[in-house]
Amino acid sequence: MQQTRTITDKILLVLKGLAMGAANKVPGVSGGVVAFVAGFYEEFIYSLQKVNFKALKLLIAGRFGSLYQYLNGKFLGLLILGMLISYFSVSKILDYLIVHYELYVWSAFFGMIIGSIYYISKDFNEWDRNSIIFAILGIIGGMAISFLEPARQNDNLWFVFVCGMISVSGMTLPGLSGSFILILLGNYVLLLVDSVNALYDTVAEIIVLDFSFTGDADRLRMLQVLAVFAAGSLAGLVSLSHLLGYVLKKYKKETFATIIGFITGSLGVVWPWKEKIFKTNEGGETLIDREGNRIIDNYDRYWPEFDISQTWLAIFFILIGIFIVLGLAWYENKNNHK
Repeated sequence: MQQTRTITDKILLVLKGLAMGAANKVPGVSGGVVAFVAGFYEEFIYSLQKVNFKALKLLIAGRFGSLYQYLNGKFLGLLILGMLISYFSVSKILDYLIVHYELYVWSAFFGMIIGSIYYISKDFNEWDRNSIIFAILGIIGGMAISFLEPARQNDNLWFVFVCGMISVSGMTLPGLSGSFILILLGNYVLLLVDSVNALYDTVAEIIVLDFSFTGDADRLRMLQVLAVFAAGSLAGLVSLSHLLGYVLKKYKKETFATIIGFITGSLGVVWPWKEKIFKTNEGGETLIDREGNRIIDNYDRYWPEFDISQTWLAIFFILIGIFIVLGLAWYENKNNHK
């Protein structure tokens, strides 16, 4: 699955990782869709499959060059670099935009998913009764997830590890949002806000040689939670990739049909017109995170009123989202056929 890449290809791969990382941060949006539309989904899955016993033996033997080649290290390295850059840059911009322009952000993502569905399905020429059934099952699965009730926050380390394993599915299963899964599990704020902020604060303090955080029990607990979450995510990424690699090899047509259906069903999660439902305690008081923001529990969806100019602007952003995906797909195909 390895291929020779030009400087332009490498830059584009970092940008794709950046887009993938940003998508993973937004509840309802799947980084796997980015990989699928951008045309590197299968290479991504097969590269992750290389994290196995043979890779471990190469590592123990100190054969780092062979390990790098075996793991398709250039591809994974550039992609992960883009994700890391995204996590501390684009995702922060997205956080701001969602707070101040939530309707338009959801509208753009809604359009991007519609564009993705069209782009993926237009080249799928193996529709038969079997693949239609799998597509319908995918749609039902995607819609069912959007109507589940969220659980309460749980910082038990074994549960945090499980959260990591499940949430990383957004990178490997197009249409399944890891961030939304964390909302359903009740740990979105704990794992993607509080623990990340704790890491950011810790790194900032270490840079100025301030190690006072070592005496802060809450900070150390958050770092421990983040480390366990990362370990769970890595375990989930490797195990899911092996499962998906096998399924893609044996049942490629059915897998693609299910993915198309699942992405279609996920439209309910990113429906732009919705109101936030905030978590409350037993006394009815709204719960807040450590930065004073109210904690989102779920959303109430509603139909837009088409006599409001804001709605037409949202529809415009849906169209923008569609054209972004189709434009990027066209550019990708153009480069591939040079």
